[in-house]
Amino acid sequence: MPFTKFTNLDFDQIKTSIKDYLRTNSDFTDFDFEGSNFSVLIDTLAYNTYITAFNSNMVVNESFLDSATVRENVVSLARNIGYVPRSRTAAQATISFDILNTTSINIDTAPSTVTLKAGLVCISSDDSTTFTFSIPEDITTTVKLGSLSTDLGGVTNVQGFTASFNNIKVFQGTFLKKSFIVCSTYKNRNQQAGCCLLICKTDPLPNYCFLFETSREEMPCVKQP
Repeated sequence: MPFTKFTNLDFDQIKTSIKDYLRTNSDFTDFDFEGSNFSVLIDTLAYNTYITAFNSNMVVNESFLDSATVRENVVSLARNIGYVPRSRTAAQATISFDILNTTSINIDTAPSTVTLKAGLVCISSDDSTTFTFSIPEDITTTVKLGSLSTDLGGVTNVQGFTASFNNIKVFQGTFLKKSFIVCSTYKNRNQQAGCCLLICKTDPLPNYCFLFETSREEMPCVKQP
């Protein structure tokens, strides 16, 4: 076996190197390694060497910023040079759409505004993958009433209405809500949530804060005063 060749990381190459080494021994000069139980031992040695070489290679790669692939290792190495990576944030989009109601309704009960509740707004798809988009807060817009008509009983009706939502910013993911009592020793925040974008609203009672946050892989909330 050529002792200077330590670059063989393939299982078959390692197995061949072990056989070459054994053949240099006079006791195994004409030994049939493939047709004996010795082959099982060689396979075991080759497998163990392969796993050890693979793990060693991965450990070395994760020790350098240029070759590290695990996020935790990249963040740890980045801190050594004074850089703190941001948490992952969701994709954003700006959309506009209209809500059209064609039902004839009494003018006294016709709505003046329409509110889009916080949460799921729309779903998009790309090939076989679907994406959900949500908003972190309620959005209210005024409505435009349709034409007026009066029936035989003298009741004035509206022929439907239209509500327009323009340039709404939506975030990919599902909106989540969480509330807890705020104190200086609180450390149990959802570690999967985005740490930069939050909506925090206080209750009239002192020392209470209702925090709305979402999964880091999903939709971040928006920071507000």
